[in-house]
Amino acid sequence: MTDPSFETNLLDPFPEDWTRALCVVAHPDDLEYGAAMAVARWTSEGRYVAYVLATAGEAGIDSMRPELAGAVREREERASAAIVGVHAVEFLGHPDGSLHYGMTLRRDIAREIRRHRPDVLVSITHRATFGGSAANGGGGTLNQADHRILGQALIDAARDAGNRWIHEELGEEGFEPWNGTRLIAFAGSPRPTHGLDVSGHLDAGIASLRAHAAYLDNLGDGAFDPAAFITEQAEHGGRQLGVDHGLTFEIFTL
Repeated sequence: MTDPSFETNLLDPFPEDWTRALCVVAHPDDLEYGAAMAVARWTSEGRYVAYVLATAGEAGIDSMRPELAGAVREREERASAAIVGVHAVEFLGHPDGSLHYGMTLRRDIAREIRRHRPDVLVSITHRATFGGSAANGGGGTLNQADHRILGQALIDAARDAGNRWIHEELGEEGFEPWNGTRLIAFAGSPRPTHGLDVSGHLDAGIASLRAHAAYLDNLGDGAFDPAAFITEQAEHGGRQLGVDHGLTFEIFTL
């Protein structure tokens, strides 16, 4: 149970008045380090959620060459997404570990925004560090370059998606502009503004991360415990929100 003596932060509740979300990240497993609990809640409520991944995470398994690892990680991501009820999973085919900010990445994200027409965009933090909890070393943990680049490209692509004169080729492909996206929510931010109660969805979040078995099996000495990591993160968020399990987000409105 939540410690009643804990003083909760002044975080706004995550908005509830929406029906469609598009989660856009750099790699397979990015969403599974916590945000998948939110996805599990949303899909259980009947909301539409789709995933877009800029890369296949092909450079993420030291013992497996990229041309083999990419296919493995794509399969694991699709299985992981199915556990939390995701409706579609798309891969953009950009290079893992060397994601490049520019009009190509912005265009490819804008295409998916126009395709899925979300009310809400979700990603993981684009800040220099992750938010603090024991699960990530207490805060101050440096963020990875692909995450920072993806986040900035997502912010800009959200605007691009509504302007028919940027990426005109998307209109020629049949993707009409979309101006219906209201906000972008970044999980794991060191500057959270909103919180979401994910009580009841801890097990789904753990199972979603465990689905990345080939990747997890190659994490150092094998001491990483997905259940312990997700549980600690959910409890940390819950203490901030005054609930059993919670997640925090930094939200930007459009």
